[in-house]
Amino acid sequence: MELIALIAGIATVVLLIRSTKANGKVAQLTLELNARKNDLDKTEDEVSELRKQLQLRTRELERFKDIVDVEAEAARLSTTASSERNRLLQLAQSRVDQAETRLAKAIADADKIVATANERAQEIAGDAMEAMGKAKQYANAAKAMKNIIEGYGDAYIVPTYHLLDDLAEEFGFIEAGQKLKEARELTKVLVKTGRAASCDYAEANRRETAIRFVADAFNGKVDSILSRSKSDNHGKLEQEILDAAAVVNQLGAPFRNARVNDEYLRARLEELRWGVTARLLKDQEREEQRQLREQMREEEKARREYERAIKDAAKEETTLRSALEKAQEQVAAANAAERAKFEARLASLQDQLKAAEEKNKRALSMAQQTRAGHVYVISNTGSFGEEIFKIGMTRRLEPLDRVRELGDASVPFEFDIHAMIFSDDAPGLEKQLHRHFLREQVNKVNPRKEFFRIDLPSIRKELESLNVETQWTMVAQALEYRETLRIEEQIRENPAVAAEWTRHQLAVEETIAHEEEAALEAV
Repeated sequence: MELIALIAGIATVVLLIRSTKANGKVAQLTLELNARKNDLDKTEDEVSELRKQLQLRTRELERFKDIVDVEAEAARLSTTASSERNRLLQLAQSRVDQAETRLAKAIADADKIVATANERAQEIAGDAMEAMGKAKQYANAAKAMKNIIEGYGDAYIVPTYHLLDDLAEEFGFIEAGQKLKEARELTKVLVKTGRAASCDYAEANRRETAIRFVADAFNGKVDSILSRSKSDNHGKLEQEILDAAAVVNQLGAPFRNARVNDEYLRARLEELRWGVTARLLKDQEREEQRQLREQMREEEKARREYERAIKDAAKEETTLRSALEKAQEQVAAANAAERAKFEARLASLQDQLKAAEEKNKRALSMAQQTRAGHVYVISNTGSFGEEIFKIGMTRRLEPLDRVRELGDASVPFEFDIHAMIFSDDAPGLEKQLHRHFLREQVNKVNPRKEFFRIDLPSIRKELESLNVETQWTMVAQALEYRETLRIEEQIRENPAVAAEWTRHQLAVEETIAHEEEAALEAV
């Protein structure tokens, strides 16, 4: 029984193993079957696609079903196409030939039209140039008449210093006079050779008469203009000469365009230029001479002041030394009670003598130093307005005398002093300040006027940058000016004050007149 049970167990195990193997094979076969099914599906899809393509090809070939011989039909179509091509080529060539013929004719017609247009354009251009010339002539004449009627005013005032820009530094009045002489000689030559004016008359007598008419009219006007030339009216007179030429040319137009030649106009303008230049240089030389004479007068006044100061100081020293000797004798002879009084007087005389000696030394030193002097900064609000300052120099021993002279009858009010600076090189310091404030000078034509439009702190700052220290008065008192404003306001508001001021002023003027008469009688 045990043997049977053992055999049964073994058989069960064997069957179990075989069953497992069989299941594995079944699974493998299932996978292979599925793969074959997939391949079959793909094959069926390909067969279906091939059937569709076959149907499409069949439909395309249905139109050839009536053609027995496809190659013969192709040959026939090729022959027909070749014939059609040749026909079209011949037609195209024919049309090209016709187009070339028409193009050649069109080019010929166009050349003819262009030639005609060019001829007409030249005629029109000539007319246009002539019209433009006449238009310019009319415009110049109209402008000239307007200037003559309304006046020139300030429209043609131009700086004259540009006349000197191209001249050499040593070029002076004599050289300018020679240039003026040469310009006048050229004018005479142009008139003598018949190049002053022109005219389109063919007949000689008429032409000469018309030319003489415009030349005489123009020269008469220009000579009058040149006689009024000054150093400051070059721009105005230049325009007057141009206007004279325009008017004369307009008047000469009816006489076959009788006109002043441009060459002659330029020659007469050169006369004006050198005439004004000569006057300008002459004025400059005259101004330089005036400045030199003024400087010499200042130097002479300074010299007399120094001499007088030295003489007065020497006299004062002599007097004080004499008084000092007498005081010393008095001290020596005085008793104990009086000695203190005489010693005090002696000390005072010694101090006075020391001051006199210092004053004498200072006057002698300034007389010996030709560049020592005072640079002053002054203003005159009532005469020139705010922020207008004069920066000048004087070698006077008493510089305030120079400032008082500047505030004489030439200006209505006195000057206010803002700074008075002593310098061993007063001209050099003055020149430094003038150059630094060059762009601020009030008179841009004559820099010798020494007035500058600038604020006072700027002047002070520049002097401090030059290590120059001095006492400053930053606010202008302008006492007479401000008092005048107050009186004017009272006169406007109160008639009684106006009447009283008028009475007082007349009385003052009468007193001044009597004093002047007395002074004349004394002389």
